[in-house]
Amino acid sequence: LSTMMKSETEKFVEEELCNISMPEMMGKEGRFQYTITDVKITELILAHAELQFIPDVGLLFDIQNSSISLSFHRQILYWFFYDTGNINASAEGVNINTAVNLIRDHEGRLKINNITCDAKINRMRAKFSGTLGKVYDFVAKFLTTGMRFFLNQRICPALNHAALVHVNSLLETIPVRTEVDNYIGIDYSLIEDPVVTSRSLDMHFRGMFFDLSHQNLTLVNYAVDPIIREYDRMVYLALSEFFFDSGMFSYYTAGIFQMDIVNEKMPKDLEMLLRTTYFGTIMITNPALVDAPLALQLAVNSPPKTTIKTSGATVFMTAIVKVMLLPPGQPAVQLSSMTLEAKFNAKVSMKGKRLAVHADLRRFKIFSNQSALESLALIPLQAPLKTMLQMSVVPLINNWTKRGVRIPLADGMDFVEEVVEYHNGFIVIGANLHFSKGLREMMLGNTNSTTMA
Repeated sequence: LSTMMKSETEKFVEEELCNISMPEMMGKEGRFQYTITDVKITELILAHAELQFIPDVGLLFDIQNSSISLSFHRQILYWFFYDTGNINASAEGVNINTAVNLIRDHEGRLKINNITCDAKINRMRAKFSGTLGKVYDFVAKFLTTGMRFFLNQRICPALNHAALVHVNSLLETIPVRTEVDNYIGIDYSLIEDPVVTSRSLDMHFRGMFFDLSHQNLTLVNYAVDPIIREYDRMVYLALSEFFFDSGMFSYYTAGIFQMDIVNEKMPKDLEMLLRTTYFGTIMITNPALVDAPLALQLAVNSPPKTTIKTSGATVFMTAIVKVMLLPPGQPAVQLSSMTLEAKFNAKVSMKGKRLAVHADLRRFKIFSNQSALESLALIPLQAPLKTMLQMSVVPLINNWTKRGVRIPLADGMDFVEEVVEYHNGFIVIGANLHFSKGLREMMLGNTNSTTMA
């Protein structure tokens, strides 16, 4: 595990321990009567701390031979002498062993299922201040014995509560099924419990898009399972062809992949070329329509298909293109129907929490659905239609995909130093984590927002 993750965990544990509340202590030893109040843990000094994965157990955080600094207020009565003051104390030989077990909950979220904790403080020292400080030094034995007992009793419950309540509350804020835009949503739920190895925490997410208006209409997953072999970065996200295909399928079923090229959307040179190409057809159909506006109706006729290879990712799309006459006040007249085949290069990127795709047209071909002879006549249309696609359709696609989809990560955490690698059948994105907030601050922010709501 990375130094940053270990550092954030250490900081979180220290903050949780510093928030331990200690009871007022009262006692009597011979002529001495004492009351201890305002006990505060001021610092956790780590001599040795280890954060590691334990197979079939979970995440282990182990603190050995460390110390805790404390301060508290004393009131002591000895015979007729009454003394008050502050005491600075230290707990030494602090050993805390905590193991966290992670599971998939009923909604598919990551959840802490159990935490085992063992804490022990070997000894405590206290130093009195004030005029009678040296006289009362021997009383420290009684005070520190009680203080050590209470600390031993409270460390594990504090960490248990932090994990099972605060951390789980934070995990519940991470969306596992959410809307991407007005048309599609995405399901990031876990399919099974996380698997812990000696080097990693492996989580298998569903990673599937869906049409918001037909949420039960889904694509069957025939893609190869991604394999991650890298360990240089903190997080590796593997995306199969199914991830991208389900997005294309969902947009297709939502009816997004269709558009009309007409009026100002129709390039003038393309309109002139279409009118020249289909002049004969127009004259045979109805010479009175020779000046009627022309339009292209484009509709993708099957879900686009993604192919990922080591050389990059491509998306193959077929569509039906109809050439239409639009006489004012009359029904539209179809002049021709052709099939368009296009292949796009797809560049995948990730920034912060968002995964985005940028498409570029790579190959383009059209042929007639009516006759081989007409396919020959369409050859002059290839170049202007390709230009039209690049100027009208491709920007439309990129307008949907450039916004990206959010990766399920808590607020206060972002991906940095991202790198994208292409493999046969899947993409692997490696990144490190950047914490803009501490874990405790993230949890408190979640609590405050929940309270306000």
